[in-house]
Amino acid sequence: MEVIQLAVLVVVAIVTASAVAPRIGTAAPLLLLAVGLVVSLLPVTPEFVLDPELILAGLLPPLLYSAAVNMPTMDFRRDFRTISGLSVLLVVVSSLVLGGVFVVLIDGIDYPMAVALGAIVSPTDAVATSIARRMGVPSRVVTVLEGESLLNDATALVLLRTAVAAAGASVSVAGVLGQFAWAVVGAVGIGWVVGTVVLRIRARIEDEAVTTAISFAVPFLAFLPAEHLEASGLVAAVTAGLVTGHGQARHLGPKQRLSDHQNWRTIEVLLEGVVFLVMGLELRALVEDVERAPGGGVLQAAALAVAALAVALTIRAVYTAAIILMERRRERRSPQVREAVDDWQAKVEKSRHPRAPQIRRRLRRVSADIDFYDASRFGRRQGAVLVWAGMRGVVTLAAAQTLPTETENRSLLVLVAFFVALTSLVVQGGTLGAVVRFLGLAGRDEDGGEEWNRLDARMLDAARDVLREADLSPELARLRDRVVEKAQDDMNDRGAISDLRLQIIAKQRQVLLHERAEGTFSSTSLRRMLAKLDADQLAIEIRRLDD
Repeated sequence: MEVIQLAVLVVVAIVTASAVAPRIGTAAPLLLLAVGLVVSLLPVTPEFVLDPELILAGLLPPLLYSAAVNMPTMDFRRDFRTISGLSVLLVVVSSLVLGGVFVVLIDGIDYPMAVALGAIVSPTDAVATSIARRMGVPSRVVTVLEGESLLNDATALVLLRTAVAAAGASVSVAGVLGQFAWAVVGAVGIGWVVGTVVLRIRARIEDEAVTTAISFAVPFLAFLPAEHLEASGLVAAVTAGLVTGHGQARHLGPKQRLSDHQNWRTIEVLLEGVVFLVMGLELRALVEDVERAPGGGVLQAAALAVAALAVALTIRAVYTAAIILMERRRERRSPQVREAVDDWQAKVEKSRHPRAPQIRRRLRRVSADIDFYDASRFGRRQGAVLVWAGMRGVVTLAAAQTLPTETENRSLLVLVAFFVALTSLVVQGGTLGAVVRFLGLAGRDEDGGEEWNRLDARMLDAARDVLREADLSPELARLRDRVVEKAQDDMNDRGAISDLRLQIIAKQRQVLLHERAEGTFSSTSLRRMLAKLDADQLAIEIRRLDD
């Protein structure tokens, strides 16, 4: 009964925070973190310690999977170079540099264990970046942040395991590289297989409740075998999510996708709330452990955390400056690249080579990518947001708690990690909205009506193609003329007309997926149009049930 009461209180706290946070101008995760901190310090609150494996294996896989499903794969592909650099190179460099800092500041710690602590506090957190999305950060910056936080866990956890092993025995560089390569490559392969197979199975099941129930198991179906084979289970869950997000519009119907979105959104809100509440509730136990342990106390842990976060942000700022320089180089080369692409398109357009259609598609994609980079410039202001929005979160705390119990000054190291996450979330998360507004980036990432009108015209062309090819009766032929003239509101959604409209929607969805593959339109416009088509199809199907 106590467990049920606690669960109800947790749900009530999460729902209340979600409702109150927008009214007081803050993010719900920060409010839940504050609630957890206050409750943990009350004398009547018992000591609260959550098994870190429950976070790493129970909470993070579905959270990362949910974020990956909703990530536009087109945008992810376009910024993959930046995302992969932040996920691998930046984490490695930060861990090694922070290791040197901790050796200087913490008495008695050896370099491998210092690198392990550096690996713990280096990665940004997918749950924490949800704050950035809600604060109105430009979508390209959010895509980079989310992609980074989805993938950098593999780098950090492999470094952590290797550093802990090196503290007791020697390890080779080749062994580290091989372990990391398998952690990523193996996880990607497992996640891709799981995502593809489950998506095909769900496509054969019409009951949306059943298919959604199957989707709840996907992150764990990817996570468990990957971990068993010593690959990264979190990367496997992310890969399965990316595969599902990319293929669901093609393989799943609108009812299934709507059910998925609503149910996963509910799970995401609850799990995210639990994560931040847990972070706050664990403060008391950590403080008591540090105070009982010989050596440094809470003040030392707080000072170490501030120093570590300052160093990490400095390294991130330097790396982001390099990203901006590369983006400027790309901008300078853009006219020459566009000219070369146009020349090749003119040549291939006249070619009758068997591979000419494929080459034309690739050239159109490259041209669309150039348009995207020109329209979404990544300058100093975007770089400043990227630095400040790179927050640490629950992964840092969970990873710290996986340190061996015999580790010297373990409580101090765990509390340092906690204070890094706490300071990052409170300071960076609490001021991110003001920073975005100060830089003039809030609300500037919305797509204008011109692109939407062009996409709407493509949908109308697709409808005309279906109608011209259809064998219609005289009555439907007259309706066809109305549709061609864009008088679709006069159509009667019954019988053959409903069938015809469903054929039109299917054709329009096919065109939409083709445009997504080529990257002609922004992911925001494509999502809006897909939602519009889904709403039209659902309306027709619901009316049929009423007839």
